[in-house]
Amino acid sequence: MTNEEIVKAVTDIIVDKLGVEPSAVTPSASFTNDLGADSLDTVELLMDFERVFGIKIPDEETSGIATVGDAIAKVQEKLA
Repeated sequence: MTNEEIVKAVTDIIVDKLGVEPSAVTPSASFTNDLGADSLDTVELLMDFERVFGIKIPDEETSGIATVGDAIAKVQEKLA
């Protein structure tokens, strides 16, 4: 899977889950501050990333995922 495909898939999941405009989903966008996600939304997003990409993100690594860019980087790391 290319980086472009990863970015598109992550963006699509976020748009679907949070009901935000695709243009709002930028690498620097914070899930909570910019996209309006609460803690449950964030957990559900991470579970969706795990399911769609067939990866596992250990709980101790989830606290470092606060922005769209963090999520993309973590998915890329787990797929590498």
